[in-house]
Amino acid sequence: MSDKATSPKSRLVATLLCFFLGGLGIHRFYVGKVGTGILYLFTGGLFGIGALVDFIMILCGSFTDKEGKFLTNWD
Repeated sequence: MSDKATSPKSRLVATLLCFFLGGLGIHRFYVGKVGTGILYLFTGGLFGIGALVDFIMILCGSFTDKEGKFLTNWD
């Protein structure tokens, strides 16, 4: 079930990282988005709003990694 637009990163791991450490941007570092990860780290996940938006996007399946591939695999 591998698709060209599917990220090899785990959606479950990204969800858990965002839920527990979203304010630190750890989920963004996990998917390779280092620049916005640093931004989240220094702003508390864009004051919590960015982390909440990311959490919803991950759950809906519309969150992407650094290459623009969607996180769809839950394993």
